[in-house]
Amino acid sequence: MMTKEEMPACPVATTVQLIGSKWKLLILRNLRARPWRFNELRRDLAGISQKVLTDSLRAMEEDGIITRTVYPEVPPRVEYALSPLGESMKPILDAMEAWGKAYKQKLLEE
Repeated sequence: MMTKEEMPACPVATTVQLIGSKWKLLILRNLRARPWRFNELRRDLAGISQKVLTDSLRAMEEDGIITRTVYPEVPPRVEYALSPLGESMKPILDAMEAWGKAYKQKLLEE
């Protein structure tokens, strides 16, 4: 989690620091719909390495954006889901999706 000293003065910069990487945004896109297991995410996010996925999930968990639930089974099952703070980012992700759709449509019309 960011300390007060590490937090940028600009709110947009704070948001970008928390979710600005390509992979974090795509992880959030997936978790927006439902909880996912690690290997499901790895298969769905073509090109992501195991290390980057692990690091991204750990960072987002530490920042309070996602939760990690370990189920006491053999073998253990771990699911990642949006936390209440992560849920509050849904309008941002929805707006990004709407903008992306509109942009793609504009390109198709040209």
